[in-house]
This record gives sequence, structure tokens and C-alpha cells, in this order.
Amino acid sequence: MVEKDKKIRCPECGEIELIKDYERAELICTNCGLVIKDKIENLGPEWRVFDKEEEKKRVRVGAPVTHTVHDKGLTTMIDWKDRDIHGRNIPLMKRAQIYRLRKLQKRLVASNVTERNLIFALSELNRIASHLDLPKNVRESAAVIYRKAMELNLIKGRSIEEIAAAAIYAACRRCKVPVTLDEIAEISRIKKKDIGRNHRFLAKKLRIIFPPINPIDYIPKLASELKLSSRVQNIAINIIKQANMKGITLGKGPKSIAAAAIYIASILANERRTQREVAETAHVTEVTIRNRYKELVERLNLRIPSNIKWE
Repeated sequence: MVEKDKKIRCPECGEIELIKDYERAELICTNCGLVIKDKIENLGPEWRVFDKEEEKKRVRVGAPVTHTVHDKGLTTMIDWKDRDIHGRNIPLMKRAQIYRLRKLQKRLVASNVTERNLIFALSELNRIASHLDLPKNVRESAAVIYRKAMELNLIKGRSIEEIAAAAIYAACRRCKVPVTLDEIAEISRIKKKDIGRNHRFLAKKLRIIFPPINPIDYIPKLASELKLSSRVQNIAINIIKQANMKGITLGKGPKSIAAAAIYIASILANERRTQREVAETAHVTEVTIRNRYKELVERLNLRIPSNIKWE
């Protein structure tokens, strides 16, 4: 196993590429062959496996900690199936006892109002994230933002649904996932204005610094929904990069720039989509795409076929 570590260098030649030989417990330099250490520790498991099923049987740890669950996944759950760990049916005499334990466990999970509100808020976060098909890192980030707001008592007097929707939008901005307020408002059934207000409130109180929105972030999503090839994506990305260098994108909506770049790229790659199709997919108006299209073509000196007409 070859590893690069700038902190550990070969004392003989200064090489940083070192080999860890776990069979001999030695750390060896790849350049001069010097044995730097002869008693290294193997931090892996002491057992070997040959398939996934055997690995599940031998592993002795549980699932990783997650902020998307109110107890972070650390509590024990009593299954509602009347079977023991070996899959055998539980005797009738013990089923009443197991039933009482389940009821007690359910009460202890949400023992106060704060816990119950957190359970409801995290379920709302997961619902919105599932509808938007957001990745796991965005869900974790949104849950962390909501928990911080709850710890600082920022939710008092505000709607849980509004704060949850604002946390989702803040997490998307932080993780550079192209999701708009309109999309979140449509799924959360909350007004766009209210989500934006709570988003600014959280950003100010929690001191969250968001990176500027890059139109390139919208390209893969738009191209996928319009069923365009990777060649169109690459052309659109190059157009936006040139526009950024010349300052054309300053003060313009990132989604409108991305939509116009996709439209131009589809024409140049002979995979043309109509202006209406691009506008409906990007949720912008056809007039906006036309204006951005003219700016990009004129200032970047792009050669568009003369027979292209607006549709």
C-alpha cells in the first residue's frame, strides 16, 4: 500500500511516497528502500471477509451518526414484529411484556415539547429533500442549521415549516446545489417571500456565509431535463466561463444566464431545443432568455447560423 504523507519523509533521501507493509509491519521508502519503521499498527479489523453477507455478520458497529434523525440514530428501537434476534416467534406469554416496552419506548423518544417539535421539523426537512431529490450532504447540512437555530432559540414565535424550508434553501446554497426558492415554495406550500425572509434571518443570526451562485451549477440539471448530451453541457460551460471573464454575468440572474447558454449550446451542437422548452425547464420567461441570448452572442462574437428563428 503506497501512501503520500508530507509530514513523514524518508530521513535518507526525503521521499514522501512510502509503502506500508502490514504483513511485516514495516514502513518502507519507495525510492531508496530504507525501512523507516518496523512496528507499524494495523488499524483495520482483525478478521477477514470474502463477501458482503459475511461482512454484515462480523461487523460490530452500527450505523453512522446522522443529524437528520432527532436522536441522531443513537437510541434503540423495538421492532413491531413479534420475532426475536434469530427470527423465531416470541412466545405468547412474553408478547404483552414486549408490547408494554414498545409503548414505553415510544413515550421516551419524545418526552417533551422540544423533542416533539424537532421530530416534526426533521420529518418536514426529509419530506422536502426527498421531493427535490437532494443528496445526503444537503440533508445533513439543513438538519445542522435547524438544530443551531433551535439551540439559539431562534424558532420561538416562528413557523416550524417556514424555518425548515429556509434551512433547506440555506443548505442548498452552502453546498452549491442549484435549487430555487420557487421549487422549495411549491413543495413546502409556503410563500416564496416567507422562505426568503426566514432565510435571511437565519443567515444573519447564524453568520452563514454563502458562496456566490455560479450559472455553471445549473447546467447539468437543465441539460438532464432537456435530454441533451454531454457535448452540449461542455459548450454551455465554456460559454459561461468566457462570459464570467468578460463580466457579462455581473448583475444578471444565474439561471437566466445558464438557460441562454444551454440554448446557444444546443444550437451549436445541432441538438436544438426551442426557446419555449428551455424557458419552461429553467422557470424563466422567453423574453429573459432572448435578452441574455443577444448579450452573449454579441459580446462573445458567437457564430450562430443565420437561418435560426425564434420559436
